[in-house]
Amino acid sequence: MRFHGSANARLCFLLALTLCTSLLLLVGLQQWARQDLLVSIPWRSGNATQLRSSLHGQGLAATSAGSSSTRPSPTPTRGPPWHQVAEALRGPQSGLKEKEPPWRERAGVTPEEEAALLLWDTPLHRPGSGKRNVKLGDIFIAVKTTRKYHKARLDLLFQTWISLVQNQTFIFTDGEDKELRAKAGGNMINTNCSAAYTRQALCCKMSVEYDKFIESKKKWFCHFDDDNYVNIRSLVHLLSTYSHTQDVYIGRPSLDHPVEALERVRSGGSTSVKFWFATGGAGFCISRGLALKMSPWASFGNFISTAEKIRLPDDCTIGYIIEGLLEVKMIHSDLFHSHLENLQQLPAPTILKQVSLSYGNSDMKRNVLRVQGPFSQVEDPSRFKSIHCLLYHDVWCPPEDGQ
Repeated sequence: MRFHGSANARLCFLLALTLCTSLLLLVGLQQWARQDLLVSIPWRSGNATQLRSSLHGQGLAATSAGSSSTRPSPTPTRGPPWHQVAEALRGPQSGLKEKEPPWRERAGVTPEEEAALLLWDTPLHRPGSGKRNVKLGDIFIAVKTTRKYHKARLDLLFQTWISLVQNQTFIFTDGEDKELRAKAGGNMINTNCSAAYTRQALCCKMSVEYDKFIESKKKWFCHFDDDNYVNIRSLVHLLSTYSHTQDVYIGRPSLDHPVEALERVRSGGSTSVKFWFATGGAGFCISRGLALKMSPWASFGNFISTAEKIRLPDDCTIGYIIEGLLEVKMIHSDLFHSHLENLQQLPAPTILKQVSLSYGNSDMKRNVLRVQGPFSQVEDPSRFKSIHCLLYHDVWCPPEDGQ
């Protein structure tokens, strides 16, 4: 009986030890997972300030020339008020506390004016951070389009991001349009190029874009397509990393290797040339200092004749002039995106950091961002309205239920 009682005591001790070990392990796993929950499902907590600090601490709030690797967030079954989601995803820019927007005290301003004031009211950089003071007026934003997409694509852009930077955005198209002219005014440029989607027509429009930029005296030339959403604040942050007097050519290649082309020479033969180029479908930016050096091959129609030497489209010709002729290396950035990539693979917590976004819709496949927002897929098939809501929720999002 004494031996049997000793065995029971020993068994009870082992069971108690196993239980304690399991509890300690469970607590440790919960603490390990807590930070991941804050990033992937930010609305689980009611403290938006705490969530913003968490995202900022993990590098999700600041914009840089590269991309950060984060774990994709799961699809929620029930979302929060959209201003809370936006606050958690946006995070504090450069760690600075936002001031009270001055438009709150003014009457008679449009929602677009409110959004623009909200966007630029907060200082972009910490004093002494080494960032250069890039102003919105320093940037020449060119949007290439064609007449058949004036309604289908441009209307969406004017409703969203172009409404914030209409004075800085120039629409390059191939036909006159009274309705578009009324919206864009003198910033609608009828290139008189062909409406066909050919190498010659594309290079014709790019030639006009280049000449108009040089004429504008602005510091930065940024080209985008009519299926891009441009995050203006991220664009300014990116350009502030560089000087417009230096040789800067930044964008995203569509290939994982340099393109190889045959360059025709005067003797009638050809030579092989390799170079990287930034795909125009994702957008790219060129500093004024570099653009001026391109002049012998790009200005006053020379761009078209240069393109004929390699028989490649406009964006390839830009890369050929910069890398092949001027021997300036392209800066590769993952912040630019086109419909050529799988946009559904872009992690949700990083979407609001990007410079440009895109979409692709066809009869066979939809290629859009995985963005939760107040607009349904029918209302917002490109997801641009939802992105705009998350960025400018104070003035652009539809009213929440009960408000």
